[in-house]
Amino acid sequence: MLDQLARKGDRSRLIEGLLQKTAHDRAELRRLLKERALRRYQVDKQMAEEWDPLADEAWQKLPDK
Repeated sequence: MLDQLARKGDRSRLIEGLLQKTAHDRAELRRLLKERALRRYQVDKQMAEEWDPLADEAWQKLPDK
């Protein structure tokens, strides 16, 4: 496959470019995952705060054993 993509003498440049692109793509993916996880955390926290009083109320209504 390397022979098809690059002529002799250009292979090192091709490989270096592919490695740089891969490293950049991985860094961008990590950044996006972190950003979305932080955004999701805020939504989850808000939802938990809204539901917590309801859960407490439901537990109080359960019959004692």
